[in-house]
Amino acid sequence: MYDALVIGGGPAGLQAALTLGRMHRPTLLLDSRTYRNAPVDAMHNIVTNDGRDPAEFRAIVRGEIAAYDSVEVRDLAAASVDRREDGTFATSLADGSVVESRTVVLATGLRDVMPDVPGFAEQWGRTVHMCPFCHGHELSGRRVAIQDSPAVGHLVTMLGPIVGSVEVVPPVTSVEMTPAGLRVSSGSASVVVDGLFAHPAYEQAAPFAAQLGLEMRESGCIAVNLFGQTSVPGVYAAGDLAHVADLPMPMASVLAAAYAGQMAGASALRDMVMPASS
Repeated sequence: MYDALVIGGGPAGLQAALTLGRMHRPTLLLDSRTYRNAPVDAMHNIVTNDGRDPAEFRAIVRGEIAAYDSVEVRDLAAASVDRREDGTFATSLADGSVVESRTVVLATGLRDVMPDVPGFAEQWGRTVHMCPFCHGHELSGRRVAIQDSPAVGHLVTMLGPIVGSVEVVPPVTSVEMTPAGLRVSSGSASVVVDGLFAHPAYEQAAPFAAQLGLEMRESGCIAVNLFGQTSVPGVYAAGDLAHVADLPMPMASVLAAAYAGQMAGASALRDMVMPASS
């Protein structure tokens, strides 16, 4: 019986495990080795880690976690999570085994749903981006296209002082890397640029919120408070799969995910030692 089961090996899950490990709480971290930011080769806008490869970041943190004997790490996905009548959890793993825990921290993140647009998935995270804070500076003085959306005005304003030119394009029908740059087509029209900003749909990367009957927000993310508590006692959620009511959207940021993981880990511990406060 672990005190905490942390599902997800990205920044939120790693930080939650580190927080619990420092308090000497028996913790199991499950890492499926699939990550939302896997397509990118560098993270940005993160103090002490600006420009670092996400894989290197994860390796560094896992090395830090290894210093805490109370944390076990398995490179294995969870298949299902069940809350039992006594309030503890039984989690089935991909290898057929079952682990028990007093609490569960969900940190499995979101999955971007690639549109049926030729070339889009191949260029996602390379020349097709979502976040100007993460990838705007790298396009300084260069040509940029922005797919039309309700947020296009904000993106134009933010990127205007950074890039050389901005062109808004209607729904994109194809993207293709050419010697001259990224060709972005919309019907019969096309433009060659150095980068495209677009916002594909997303979904929960794992089924655990539905399995546990967690309250969801209209954003499609798990409803949590500032402490990472969900609608089900003993279940916490951290990272971009979760959404605090006071924020307009889930925060897709490594730094925000790590902060949320720290809060969820600390909240799980608090509720273990002071259950009446839950």
